[in-house]
Amino acid sequence: MASAPRLLARLSALRNVRVAQPGPTNLPWSTAAPCRTAVTTSTGGILPKPKKTPFGLIRIALVVVPFLYVGTQISKNFAALLEEHDIFVPEDDDDDD
Repeated sequence: MASAPRLLARLSALRNVRVAQPGPTNLPWSTAAPCRTAVTTSTGGILPKPKKTPFGLIRIALVVVPFLYVGTQISKNFAALLEEHDIFVPEDDDDDD
């Protein structure tokens, strides 16, 4: 009879680990707890930490600097095109009163 309480304890633990069913979860009879399958296996084992890729300033600079350069070249060429076709020409207003 000593195994019956252990069995009940296991069943109650399994009941709380179930994955929540899709639908409203704020119902009072909803007893399912969220399950984090990203850190554990289906048998309950903890997965190893994922590999960390070092993300240094050099890698950031290798991505940001070329795109900034290309963006400034595009905007400079487009501004020259607008001025050439007299679509947008800044006026020379002298406010020296």
